[in-house]
Amino acid sequence: MKVTRTISILVFSSALILLVGCKNEKDKEADSVVKKETITELIVKQPDSIEAPKNMVWVSGIRFTQGAQAGDQLALPREKPAHPVAIDGFFIDKTEVTNAQFKEFVKATGYITTAERPVDWEEMKKNLPSGTPKPVDSLLKPGSLIFNREVVNVTDLNNYAQWWEWKIGANWQHPQGPESDIVDKDNYPVVHVTYEDALAYCKWANRRLPTEAEWEAAAHGKMSGGIYTWGDDDSALSDKANTWQGTFPTKNSEEDGYAYAAPVATYDSNSLGIFDMSGNVWELTQDWFSVRYYQDISGKEMVNPRGPLDSYNPVNPYQPEKVIKGGSFLCNVSYCASYRISARMGQALDSSSDHSGFRTVADLAML
Repeated sequence: MKVTRTISILVFSSALILLVGCKNEKDKEADSVVKKETITELIVKQPDSIEAPKNMVWVSGIRFTQGAQAGDQLALPREKPAHPVAIDGFFIDKTEVTNAQFKEFVKATGYITTAERPVDWEEMKKNLPSGTPKPVDSLLKPGSLIFNREVVNVTDLNNYAQWWEWKIGANWQHPQGPESDIVDKDNYPVVHVTYEDALAYCKWANRRLPTEAEWEAAAHGKMSGGIYTWGDDDSALSDKANTWQGTFPTKNSEEDGYAYAAPVATYDSNSLGIFDMSGNVWELTQDWFSVRYYQDISGKEMVNPRGPLDSYNPVNPYQPEKVIKGGSFLCNVSYCASYRISARMGQALDSSSDHSGFRTVADLAML
């Protein structure tokens, strides 16, 4: 789901635009550079001198096959071809960052998330085609995207505006709008966070976002390959992950126990003791999203890869996007099936919603 904050305000006010202007954010910082390094030995084992940080587990350095696994009939072209990668060991959060953890960060820093900030039309229009009409002032207020829980009829699954709603007042503290809250939901994943918000949290916590390769290595855990975090058995989905059962997006049979987001660690962990890498909420990575990246690196073993230099998505060509992984409670076999390890989508830098969050990693250099 790729609707940005900028687009959302305009799309849900009227059909004012067809394309969205590009954010002049082509920051090619170190976390987005493709590297082909030559190393003689990977960092495999956790050093005896370094304890695992609280609520994190060690992912051993490994060479593995990233991308679409053999036999995955649902894999999309952007997940192919599968290719060899090698990564050094690192620590990763056992769960997605929770409301309680994010609350601690906000209390310590006074941070205000993107969804809570006033909307500045003068800034916004710089990223839009010349002549784009200004939306009515009543819509130019802080907010975020929420899933429309009242949708009853959908005619075209390609038209995501049928089940997404721009909600003024929706943010991490009010996931469904100003009338909602997160009381008694400290152990739920924090949502309505943008890439900028996640980076701010990481800076405070001395963490970083995982690369896509690191994320996949952690999801596979001790298993060799596998379409899902538990293997290849798709019949185990409702027991292993929080996804959408039934007819998307009008009827959720709740076979897994939850219609929407679930508390972290509700379902079984993978073989490394990591929870919710399949379903619940999407998870941000630090890599730029490019639908052609795997084709570009075909035939090469990438060592500690950090993704492409630039974002490239012909469906959303004017907004730089970062890779998100794992799918969410909205994923259904009829729509995206992104609870598969190799599944990948893009999220624009200023985008936030009620089914998108993140988890963090720490490498040895950081500790």
